[in-house]
Amino acid sequence: MDDLLFLCHRIPYPPNKGDKLRSFNLLKQLGRRHRVHLGTFIDDEDDWRHTDAVRAMTGDCHFARLFPRRAKLRALPALIGGQPLSVPYYRDDGLKRWVDGLLERRAVRQAVVFSGAMAQYVTGGRYAALRRIVDFVDVDSDKWRQFALAQTWPMSWIYRREARTLLAFERRVAVEMDASVFVSAREAALFRQLAPEAAARVWDVHNGVDTDYFDPAREYPSPYDAAERAVVFTGAMDYRANVDAVEWFVRDVFPLLRQRHPAVRFYIVGARPTEAVRRLARSSGVIVTGGVYDIRPYLAHAVAAVAPLRIARGVQNKVLEAMAMGRPVAATPQAVEGISCRAGEEVMVGESAAALAEWLGTVVSGGAAAMGAAARRRVMKDYSWKDNLRRFESLLERTDSARPAALDIGVK
Repeated sequence: MDDLLFLCHRIPYPPNKGDKLRSFNLLKQLGRRHRVHLGTFIDDEDDWRHTDAVRAMTGDCHFARLFPRRAKLRALPALIGGQPLSVPYYRDDGLKRWVDGLLERRAVRQAVVFSGAMAQYVTGGRYAALRRIVDFVDVDSDKWRQFALAQTWPMSWIYRREARTLLAFERRVAVEMDASVFVSAREAALFRQLAPEAAARVWDVHNGVDTDYFDPAREYPSPYDAAERAVVFTGAMDYRANVDAVEWFVRDVFPLLRQRHPAVRFYIVGARPTEAVRRLARSSGVIVTGGVYDIRPYLAHAVAAVAPLRIARGVQNKVLEAMAMGRPVAATPQAVEGISCRAGEEVMVGESAAALAEWLGTVVSGGAAAMGAAARRRVMKDYSWKDNLRRFESLLERTDSARPAALDIGVK
C-alpha cells in the first residue's frame, strides 16, 4: 500500500457532526488503498478517548491539543496584517515538526488536506513533489461574509475582514494544490467564480449518508409523550448558523404553527447548546435536549424535521439524515443548496415564516406522507459515501501537474 498523509482540522471520529461525518468517511475510503498517516487537532477533551479507535484505522498519528480560547488569542495578532484569523488559529509547531519528520521517514507521495486552513502544513516549494488535494468542503470565506451581514460593528468588521483575507488565502492555496474539492456543484461553481485562476482544477465530491444506520424500518423507542406532535431540529447547537436558525424559527415560525396546532412541540436536539439556545426553552412548547446518544429516535417519531437556516454553505447533513429516515423536511432555500432534491416532492422549501408554518400545519394534520418516502429514495439513489468519495481516488491517481503561476493576491 502507498503511504498517504491526511491532515484534518478536527479528529475525524466519532462521526457525529457534519465535518466529522465527511472526514471520517473520507479517512475510511482512503484507507482502502493507502496506508494513511493522520495529523489532526483535538479541540474537545472528550475526544481524547477516541484516539485508539482512530489509530486502528491509520498508520502514524499525531494528535495536537487545541484549546479554543488560547487559539483565538494566538490568532489575534493577524488582525494587524493581512492574514486571516483562521490560519494561525490552526497553527501548531508540534504538528509541523511531525509532518516534516513523517515526510523524511516515509515515502509519502500524496497528501489530502481536509479544511483549507490545514493546507499551511504542505504549502511551499519543499512540498511540491507531493500530489496534494485540498478538500475545502465549503467556501468558508463566503460563510464569513454571510455572518458579517447578520452582525453589528465591531464584529461585522471583523467578519468582513475574515471573509476578504480568507478568500485571498483560499485562492493562493488553490493555485498551489493539484486539486481543490468542494462538497457540491454549487460550492465548486462559486469558488470557480471567486478564483478563476484555479478553475480548471476545482471539483465537487458530494457527501453521503449511511442509509443502513439511518433506516426508518428499524425499531426506535419514542422520546416524545404520546400526545405530542413533534417537529425537530438537529445539529451542533454551538454553531452560529444553527443558533440563528432555531432563534428565527421560535420567534417567527413556531407561533404561527401553534396558533392552529397547540399540541405541536419543537425539539432542538444537539450538543453544546449556547445560552441563547437554552433560553428558547422558556418559550411555550419548545424543548432543548442538549446532546443525545442517538438522534434517530427523535427523527423517526417526529412528524417533520425542520432546517430553517438563513446562513448556510455547502450541504446540510441534517437534511440528508432526516430524508434518509423518511421524514418530511421543511427547509429554507439556503438549507437545501447543493442537495439534489425536488422541491415540493422530496423536500418542502419555503423562504418565509408563513410558508413554512402553513406547510408544517399540513404535515401535522396528516398530509405529505408520501414526501418522506420520496426523500429516502432520493438519498438511496444519490448519496452513497462509498460511491461519491471514489472521486478522491481518481484525483489522487491523475498525473497532470500543470499549475498556473503563483498568485500575489493582496489584501485591501
